[in-house]
Amino acid sequence: MDLVVGIDIGGTKTKIGLVDKDGNVHGQDFFRTKEYPLLEDYLGRTKKTVDTLIKSLDIKPNILGCGIGAPNASSKRGTIESAANLLWKGSVPILDKFKEKMDAPMRIMNDASAAALGEMLFGSGRKMTDFIAITLGTGFGAGIVANGQLIDGYDGFAGELGHVDMTIGDGRLTGLGVRGGLEAYVSATGLKRTIMYMLSKYMDDSRFRNIAYNDLHGEEITQAAEEGDIIAIKAFDYTAKMMAQALANFTAFTQPEAFVLMGGLTNSGKWILDPLNTYFNEFLLDVYKGKVKIIESGMPGKTAAICGAAALIWEKHK
Repeated sequence: MDLVVGIDIGGTKTKIGLVDKDGNVHGQDFFRTKEYPLLEDYLGRTKKTVDTLIKSLDIKPNILGCGIGAPNASSKRGTIESAANLLWKGSVPILDKFKEKMDAPMRIMNDASAAALGEMLFGSGRKMTDFIAITLGTGFGAGIVANGQLIDGYDGFAGELGHVDMTIGDGRLTGLGVRGGLEAYVSATGLKRTIMYMLSKYMDDSRFRNIAYNDLHGEEITQAAEEGDIIAIKAFDYTAKMMAQALANFTAFTQPEAFVLMGGLTNSGKWILDPLNTYFNEFLLDVYKGKVKIIESGMPGKTAAICGAAALIWEKHK
């Protein structure tokens, strides 16, 4: 059986799986990225996880290669460049380092661009030529497909839309120091920051008045909204409005048929999606109204990132 190793390096978790030609995942695992601040230790843990997954299969697979999705990854240089949400700073020659550990063909790409490629091969993008994949995790990422082609950019850094200034210079700092940058508002981290903002702005009772920022998790915010917590509901509305304005702006660049959402924030369901659709249709230019959809990933939520990374190799074998 032919399989590809898919590795998604996230700011919170590293997810690894073995993916077949149809996007089915045969074994997957994860570990917390920040538990390995030394790159050599991280690489060793990753290699161990891959080996364990391969050994767990009933038959010995034919590994065609390894695809890696990572924030601020250059597909042209094989490096990770000053990623805001990773502990390894500067220019990290991650592809060369992986090749020292694993004997297989390898490719690396910005995680959101890899996710868009995954949607093209395995998910909602199979019948679309123009769409933008949006990853809503620790940060905000975007992978752009136009005229049936992934827009990778001159240096492999196209789609860094999470660092577009949404407040014209007066707002929160992103991890790359952009004041008012989108991912400081629209991401799992941004939602937490908005909870703190809402607590200071409004006097409503809320479970979050007794919770420290570092103890706050996205699942709790969704649960609080389900229970009618006004602060949680206001935070989702604020986040959705900011994202809707951004997506309406991005529509003017490539006129996508759809925005495909994936990542932890989408697990909040109606609390983020309902106000997002309402605001989005309000903000769109008239010429685009009724023509652009907001949909969720066509790949299973827990495997979308893995499949996206694996698509970097499967693209060459289709």
